Formats: sequence, C-alpha cells, structure tokens
Amino acid sequence: MTASKRIVVVAAGLSVPSTTRSLADRLADGATEALHARGVEVEIEIVELRALAHALADNLLTGFPSGDLAAAIERVRRADGLIVVTPVFAASYSGLFKTFFDVLENGALDGKPVLIAATAGTARHSLVLDHALRPLFAYLHAVVVPTGVFAASEDFGSAGDRAAGESALDKRIARAAAELALAVGGAGGGAGGAAAGVSAAAPARRLVEDELAAPTPFEALLRRASDPTA
Repeated sequence: MTASKRIVVVAAGLSVPSTTRSLADRLADGATEALHARGVEVEIEIVELRALAHALADNLLTGFPSGDLAAAIERVRRADGLIVVTPVFAASYSGLFKTFFDVLENGALDGKPVLIAATAGTARHSLVLDHALRPLFAYLHAVVVPTGVFAASEDFGSAGDRAAGESALDKRIARAAAELALAVGGAGGGAGGAAAGVSAAAPARRLVEDELAAPTPFEALLRRASDPTA
C-alpha cells in the first residue's frame, strides 16, 4: 500500500450516544474501506466538538485556541481529508458546528477534500446539505465531494435490519466514501475522477506560520513598493 493518508472526522453531536457520532463512524469505516481498495493506508482521527464547547466559547472571546481545541484545529489543518457531520438545528447546521469552523485560521481548508453529512429527526431536513453545508465549505475553499449523506431517525435500523441487506443509507455512505477516497488518494484518477465529479485540489494558501518561517526582507518590500515590476 502507498503512504498513509490522514482523515479527520468532525462530529458535532450533543447527546451520548449520538446518531451524529454513529453516522460519523460509519462514514469513517466507509472511507477506510474505500481507501484500502485503492491501495492507500488510512489513519482516522475523531474530533468530538461536544467536549470542546467551553474552549470554543473562550476562543471567540479571546481570539486564541488553547489545549484540546488547539490540538483539534491542528489535526484538521494537517488532515488530507475531512468528514464533517452535524445535527440539524433550526433547518441548518448546529451552532457548535459552525463555531468550530469559524475559529479556524483563514486558508486552513483551502483545497481540502470534505465529505459533508447531517442527521435529523425526519427527512424533511435533507436539503440542509445543499442549502447550508455545501455553501459553507465552498466559502472556506474546501473541495466538497459530490455526494452528501443525510440520515433521518428511520435510517438507523437495527443491526439485524442492516444484516438483511444493504440499505439506502449504506449505499449513500459507500458512494460518498468512494468519492472522498478518490479525492484524497489520487491513485487511479483521470477519467475516473472526471466521472465522479471531483475537482483537483487547489494549491494551498500560505498560512501565517508559513510567512513567519520565510518572511520577505524589508528591503524587498520597499523595492516592490517603489517598482511594482521588481
């Protein structure tokens, strides 16, 4: 198998146990299977936002992440791909979910493949994928895979029901996971990538730490100011 890829799963469920976390785990399993099928090793990391709620509020007030939140943000920034899952509140993503992506540094998701997913009590909320989640991650310059996964309460059957045959939810998970694997793994792209509708990742934006690691000399800045062609 080729070098390992890191997939970070961001789950915004509030209850324990949580259908949001359950869907997140099934998507992670699907992505692992799809990447292995492409000859790619995968490392899955879970970020549970419920445990970071207080740290997120502090971050909004201070402007700085700390402790576990800082570690979670770094995991997301370094990930090769993301799986993001939110419960639906008031016809949109939860406030906890949005807050986490609000505190990310500009450019942290540039060109990063993202699989979007949501859970709710009824299928009436399924449009949240295209009316809320997809625009959010497009704004953040992520590469959102074509298939989003929505799961209503009735989609979570018993283990016996799932063993009897592949459900519609299982099929959506498999398709979305395959698209994420294609975007992350890269192997076997070309025509297959075009068929799946997954765009090539855009070049990553230079982050603050990149600028600090290799700052532009002051003399060069002065030359550019006096001669734009320099």
